[in-house]
Amino acid sequence: MKFVFDLDGTICFQGKPISDRLVQSIEKLIEAGHEVVFASARPIRDMLPVLDKKFHDFCLIGGNGSLVSAKGVSVHVNSFTDVQIQAIKGLILKYQATYLIDSDWDYAYTGALDHPILNNVDPLKLAAKVPIESLERIVKILILSSTNRMEMFEELVSLDCVVHQHVNEDVLDVSPQNIHKWSALQRVGFKEKEFIVFGNDANDISMFKEALHSVRIGNHSELEKYSAESIAVEGDYENSIISKLAELSDRYR
Repeated sequence: MKFVFDLDGTICFQGKPISDRLVQSIEKLIEAGHEVVFASARPIRDMLPVLDKKFHDFCLIGGNGSLVSAKGVSVHVNSFTDVQIQAIKGLILKYQATYLIDSDWDYAYTGALDHPILNNVDPLKLAAKVPIESLERIVKILILSSTNRMEMFEELVSLDCVVHQHVNEDVLDVSPQNIHKWSALQRVGFKEKEFIVFGNDANDISMFKEALHSVRIGNHSELEKYSAESIAVEGDYENSIISKLAELSDRYR
């Protein structure tokens, strides 16, 4: 069976690497003959620091599906069109927005120096922070602040962008149209009802809809109706995740 894992809030928490005991439980899945894929909102660059090095050559889906890496090599990049980029730049000016904008490797950042998002941006110093004009292509945008978040959300949607509102972080997460985690899984050969997925947020819905079995971590309301079951992030929740992995490994061996 194929297992797909979101990262932040699902198997890694507070920006820290996946814990040793969760790493060991994922290794047991592999030893049992299962395939493992990691699918995150993070660009590939920022997935590496939270993944054990033994997983770096696995299939990695980053940027909510804009980026795909396998065996340590980029195999797919999907970016915004030039027309969309010009329009988005106009909206950034209109709404005095601050942002984190990713290319397939480097990034542009105009947010506050103490913004919590910076804790997760390029901690290994693998990339360069550059002006937005220096990015050859743009695959993902986080709007960190603006004068009117809801109006900007509506205008971004009108540009045929995929926009998720992360209310807890008060940010807008923007990706190219028709790009999401399920589209990336299809690109690497996944089919409906042939995989198990663990996730925690709205950007996991596309995978949850197509999974054979889906496990929600936490209590995100939009994800609930697509979830087969949920694990609350309370008490020793990592142990609950580990127990669920062992159960599903045996059930779908």
